[in-house]
Amino acid sequence: MKLYYAPGACSLASRISLHEAGLAADFERVDLKTKITEHGHDFRAINPKGYVPMLVLDDGAAITENVAILELIADREPRLGPGGPLSRTRLIEMLAYLSSELHVAFKPLWHDASEIENAKARETVAERLEFLEKQMLEPYLFGPRFTVADAYLFVILRWAKAFGVRLSSHLLGYFERVRERKTVRQALAEEALDEETPVIHLASEPVG
Repeated sequence: MKLYYAPGACSLASRISLHEAGLAADFERVDLKTKITEHGHDFRAINPKGYVPMLVLDDGAAITENVAILELIADREPRLGPGGPLSRTRLIEMLAYLSSELHVAFKPLWHDASEIENAKARETVAERLEFLEKQMLEPYLFGPRFTVADAYLFVILRWAKAFGVRLSSHLLGYFERVRERKTVRQALAEEALDEETPVIHLASEPVG
């Protein structure tokens, strides 16, 4: 498999999940401004959507959209789903919320929006995180099992911290707990991300 990614983008959730699942993959960096990969290829010729993540399977089949990739990884490694009744449905429900409600709410912050628009975006993100916090079980979103949804939420919380979104002590504790996982530390190191470089400021971070 090969994952096309951009450091600090939502593709980080896919990288973490691949490591959690123990699935071997190659990784190719994409410059989202120039749309050129680290090997000099035109990413738009590989993926006409032009954004990450994109996962190419061993048989050549390509999958785009973060929700679809994360669901596929959980399908390959069921322990990365919540388990129990309606497991797959609950996972898709959570991934859809993270993508369509939380991820998309950062849009003004990725662009040259006004401070008023940015302040409104921060408040929207904070409110949607507060809603999510009320649904959380401990120690992860669905209880004791770390899932692909936790990988996605971790990435979103990195953005929230970088953009000064207010976060509760509960969410900050959750963030620290996830960051200490071996696979998460590995993924951050591979993308050269640390607290001094909390997020890569892309020209845009489209929903993927």
